[in-house]
Amino acid sequence: MIEDVLFVVSKVFWLFVRPNTLALFLACLGGVALIFRRRWGRVPLVLGLGWFLLVLLTPLAAWITLPLEDRFARPAEMEHVDGVVVLGGAVEQLLSERRGIVSLNGAAERMTEAVALSRRFPEARIVFSGGQGTVITGEETEADVARQLWASLGLEGPRVILESQSRNTWENATLSLIAARPQPGERWLLVTSASHMPRSVGSFRRAGWEVTPWPVNYSTSPGGTGWFDPPLSFRLGQAEWAIREYVGLVVYRLLGRTSAVFPAP
Repeated sequence: MIEDVLFVVSKVFWLFVRPNTLALFLACLGGVALIFRRRWGRVPLVLGLGWFLLVLLTPLAAWITLPLEDRFARPAEMEHVDGVVVLGGAVEQLLSERRGIVSLNGAAERMTEAVALSRRFPEARIVFSGGQGTVITGEETEADVARQLWASLGLEGPRVILESQSRNTWENATLSLIAARPQPGERWLLVTSASHMPRSVGSFRRAGWEVTPWPVNYSTSPGGTGWFDPPLSFRLGQAEWAIREYVGLVVYRLLGRTSAVFPAP
């Protein structure tokens, strides 16, 4: 019951405080106030427009994303892997259900990397963890869509384990542990977006599972290369995602769901 309440609260909270939406609201509020000659409207207007100008004119999005993406690196050498855990978030389950075909988003590398790893380590088990991470749910889960996608790419059979109940990163960790039943000494890779890896590793550690990070879906280049190349819309989304991860890390630490505020290798 508590988990259900926290899940709904987290979705509603982020709906209203996500930076781009909040900045647009402040700009509109300030603009309307100034139309009616309310001087206080200057403050929300400057704050709202200031956010968009900051992302447009500076590499803010890359600056705040880089620490997340650079926190964990893939191991240099690896000869044996017992299993791979792939976190949901790349599958658009509602759109896939309504269109009748598999639909992926910008985190699609999570799904394709799993197929590549399954071929590189043919004995490894592949666990997908993803249920319905939205308040409005459909009939299919992310795991259902993952099954369809992977089967079409030749990844199927008893080595594939589908966990279809998790709705967030903490549930990914705890329910994947139950589904996979890793044995002491086994090596399991954790596949998720690089910017999401710190919170994911922290959650798996807190759940009692020491995994090997295998980040994918990078959105930044080190050294400042190409930071201004993406369009404004991309950088706004990038900045918002990074802030979401930082907020998530703090909240997870307060809830005891991660091993540290900013988990380290």
